[in-house]
Amino acid sequence: MKVAYIFSSTTSQKILDNMIIPQLEGDTHGAEVAGMFFFMDNTYFLLDGTEMGERLRQIQEKNGMLLMACDKCAIERGIENKLISGAKIGCFPQLYAALGGAGIDQVITL
Repeated sequence: MKVAYIFSSTTSQKILDNMIIPQLEGDTHGAEVAGMFFFMDNTYFLLDGTEMGERLRQIQEKNGMLLMACDKCAIERGIENKLISGAKIGCFPQLYAALGGAGIDQVITL
């Protein structure tokens, strides 16, 4: 199964840090993650120089998944040029274009 995640809730940090990231690091997640899209304050998860950002960058380098921050959310927070290498910013049209051919089975919003 191939999935994409959209992180929009205030509980996203706990879910990523304690569940999804460790599973991806240990190859026990059970689904292929094609991409992750981050909204509002969750865009800070992609900030360069943070532990979570580094962990996500390493996973992205290993499996090639898309990491994208909402462009308006990143700009509002002044971090659009401070994201980890490999992360992109965009809106739904860019997300659709990036994942359009990936064969996503499920989109999960957390």
